Amino acid sequence: MANRKQLSAYARTAGAATLKSRTALVDAVERVLLTEDRVTSAAEGKRRLSGQEKGEELADKVQRVVALATPAVRIAARGAKFSRVPWAMVASSSLSVGIAVRTGVREIQVLSSLVAHRIEHATGAPADPRLVEKVAVDLYLDPKRKPDLTNDRLRLVRLTRKWVLLGAVGRSTSKRADNALDAAERLNGGELAERWRARPLARRSP
Repeated sequence: MANRKQLSAYARTAGAATLKSRTALVDAVERVLLTEDRVTSAAEGKRRLSGQEKGEELADKVQRVVALATPAVRIAARGAKFSRVPWAMVASSSLSVGIAVRTGVREIQVLSSLVAHRIEHATGAPADPRLVEKVAVDLYLDPKRKPDLTNDRLRLVRLTRKWVLLGAVGRSTSKRADNALDAAERLNGGELAERWRARPLARRSP
C-alpha cells in the first residue's frame, strides 16, 4: 500500500508530465467546454452528473481528451521508480486518469451550460462563449472565489493538470463540481455581462 509521501511524489511526477504535453491536451479540452444544451438550475446539473448522461457524440469528443491525458501517466511511470511508488498503483493509474478526465469534462460542460443559462436569462441575448468558458473554469477551480473578468485568459493548464493529478491518486471531483454548480446558480448574469464588456481592451484576446 502506498503511503501519503509516495502518493505525493507520484502526483508531482504526474503533474510535471502533464506540462510536457499540455498544448495538445489543453487545446482538446477547450474544444469540448461548451455544448448547445442548457442547464437551468444547480439541482438539475447535479442530477445530470449523478446519472452521468452521455451520448455517443459526447463520448467521441471526450475520447480525444482522454487519449491525450493518459500518456502523462506513462511518463510519470518512468519516474515512479525514483520515488518508490508501487508498480501496482502505476499500472492502474492510466485507467484512473482516463475516468477522472472524462468525468471532469462532463462536469465542466454541465457547469458551462448553467453559466450560459444564467447570463442569457438575465440579458435576453446569447451569452458570449468566451465569457461562459472563463466563468465556468474559474468557478470549477475555486467555487468560493468571484470570477476574475479583468482578462479573458482561461486557466486550462491548471484545469487539466488537476484532473490528471486527482486521477493519478484516485480522488473524486464530484464535491468540487457540486460546489461550482451552487456558485453558478447564485451568479448575477447581467452583472457578469457588464463586467465582461468593461474589461480593459489590452487584456482581450485578439
